[in-house]
Amino acid sequence: ASISGDTGVIHVVEKEEDLNWVLTDGPHPPYMVLLDGNLFNRSVFTSFSHNGARSVFAAIFSAGPTSPTVWFSHPDSDFAHFFLFPGVYSKDYGPEFAHCNNTVWNPVGSGLSYEDFDFPIFLLEDANETQIIKQCYQDHNVPRDGSGPEYPLCAMQLFSHMHAVTSTVTCMRRSSLQSTFSINPEIVCDPLLDYNVWSTLQPINSSGKVDPDKEVIIVATRIDSHSFFWNIAPGAESAVSSFVTHLAAAEALHKASDVHLLQRNIMFTFFQGETFDYIGSSRMVYDMEKDKFPLRLDNIHSFVELNQVALRNDMSLWMHTDPVSRMNDTVNAQVSNLLDILSSSSVGANVTLKEVGSSQPLPPSSFQRFLRARHIPGVVLTDHRTAFQNRYYQSMYDTPENIRMQYPEGLSPEETLEYVTDTAKSLADVATVVARALYRLAGGANNTSAIQADPKTVSRMLYGFLIKMNNSWFQSIIKPDLKGVLGDDVPQHYVAVSSPVNTTYLVQYVLANLTGTVVNLTKEECLNPEKTPNSEKEMYDYAWVQGSLDPNSTSRVPYCVRSTVHLSKALSPAFELRQWGSTEYSTWTESRWKEIRARIFLVASKELEIITLVVGIIILVFSLLATYFINAKADILFSIPRDPGAVAY
Repeated sequence: ASISGDTGVIHVVEKEEDLNWVLTDGPHPPYMVLLDGNLFNRSVFTSFSHNGARSVFAAIFSAGPTSPTVWFSHPDSDFAHFFLFPGVYSKDYGPEFAHCNNTVWNPVGSGLSYEDFDFPIFLLEDANETQIIKQCYQDHNVPRDGSGPEYPLCAMQLFSHMHAVTSTVTCMRRSSLQSTFSINPEIVCDPLLDYNVWSTLQPINSSGKVDPDKEVIIVATRIDSHSFFWNIAPGAESAVSSFVTHLAAAEALHKASDVHLLQRNIMFTFFQGETFDYIGSSRMVYDMEKDKFPLRLDNIHSFVELNQVALRNDMSLWMHTDPVSRMNDTVNAQVSNLLDILSSSSVGANVTLKEVGSSQPLPPSSFQRFLRARHIPGVVLTDHRTAFQNRYYQSMYDTPENIRMQYPEGLSPEETLEYVTDTAKSLADVATVVARALYRLAGGANNTSAIQADPKTVSRMLYGFLIKMNNSWFQSIIKPDLKGVLGDDVPQHYVAVSSPVNTTYLVQYVLANLTGTVVNLTKEECLNPEKTPNSEKEMYDYAWVQGSLDPNSTSRVPYCVRSTVHLSKALSPAFELRQWGSTEYSTWTESRWKEIRARIFLVASKELEIITLVVGIIILVFSLLATYFINAKADILFSIPRDPGAVAY
């Protein structure tokens, strides 16, 4: 939008026939379009962009009850890689594998999120706001018998001016110049950034380096999502299902009695910013290469990634591997062993592991970023063999309903938190298989039947990350000064530009709660572990959390949790290297803005406006002339009466 806002006549579009009024027939352009969700598609928005002089100043999308019949993601979810990040399958990786980019992972998508529209698009979630706009339209703007409505008309003015322009290169250069030469710089855009969350099964020195001969298995997933609209990213299937399964597997594995004796360590990794060209994973690889991370790439024994796993058909879970690195005989043997361990670990569980064809490329995954650095044995686990099962990938409709979460009616919030859904049971089964496989892959020799993910824990996490963050369990496991992150709104998992975001905090403290131990330390000792003997501050993280409510009072019972959970920066290396036009690393930025608001009012016809203007000018001229003549004759008009003096007889 322009800096002073844009104004247009409101027109409600509920069916395709209504578009003709906006595009060709309507006599009062430009229009502000209130669009029904069923018409939110590429062809409609392309027509808005190409209608020339009859410009649409804004499209206001109404999220009605029938809206979930549309989806907005790109037909190839690896879309952005063609422009910014080529992924592992490109001519740089090997010219014979460039054709692998033709795999269509998301055939139902439209790619609208990656288009550049020259008009603002807003989302209205409040039915009352939508009704107010519709009522104003019905009262003043409804066409009568095919002819235009009479004035006054209902119009809307929108303010949504974005400070950034053109591209990341341009806006970052302008921001850099402002920061260099201005005392009060006006930054116009910011890079997307946050923190990765990671922990290890066996503690390591977070400020040191792991010995080169130590092998570590990386288990990874992403914790961010995205949709067409800013900060609307429920990500139930695209992100939450996988990282909740990951957390449940970490808990199950930590409960094994002999994990401290395993030959290999296991690192549980949760990447941020993966939606935007793998920000988190590319940064971790960069830090490993530059010796800025405790692990090096040489320490990685194998890589297991959990992708979309909630929408399994016939209990099937698909194992994807990289056909390029498997051309190396050593890597192929290690991958085959990994697949065998995963398959055998599913025996007796409600999960059937299946391998895709050896020539099929990996789906979009963080593992690709590691493969660009070196050949690593690894597998990506998904609920799809080829095309996504998820119809709402990168959509605002990737909600709990999309992964079949259902609750009985009449449950209280606390009962809903504790209710074990079928989805939770299914994800717990996947977590159990993953935990058992990791145990064996790390060198465990004991029977794995005791390693079991807890469906109740999975239920709590699904409720907290998808329905209501501000619940009793989340309240009990975070620090007192972070209770503000538990908002009452529906949880969103957008990476943003201010960090850490709510999702990062909660994943950090849920992981600490599930894998850490309660230690007998006072608040002062817990907050200052370096002053406590034998605290091993370099090996562990200490958190003083709120604890549960005391049953006999309204106060809480806080305690100290010791864990191996750490944060590492998830900022693209392109911004530290000041390579804002990089094709090697992500360069996504977000524009700054001052405010976004709208107002509705009635507008008069052009003729009435001209008449009003002319009359106003005439009155002004008359007023000026009258003032001039009154001033010129002021000595006559406002003369002081003569003093009559004394009367003579």
